[in-house]
Amino acid sequence: MGPTLTALMFAGASSAVAHAQGTMDFSGATTLMDTFKTFAMYAGAVICLGGLIFAGIRMMTGRFQDAIPGLFGALFGAGVLGWGAGWIGSLTGQQM
Repeated sequence: MGPTLTALMFAGASSAVAHAQGTMDFSGATTLMDTFKTFAMYAGAVICLGGLIFAGIRMMTGRFQDAIPGLFGALFGAGVLGWGAGWIGSLTGQQM
């Protein structure tokens, strides 16, 4: 009977300690994630635009096979812009 009473005594004390805990402020983490989301949006836009310019110059000169990497670069930049920023925004509970 002694061990049971001891366990119940500590269980009651630990629940009181659990209720006494304060809240945690994650505003700094939210600000950091917003910064990452902004960076992903700008980086995706720059990568996409750079790929399109690269592909466009290659196509204007008639070298269509050389333009394919630029088109894939533009596709990658669009993925960073859309999925990257959307995923980071979902971590903070915000949408684009």
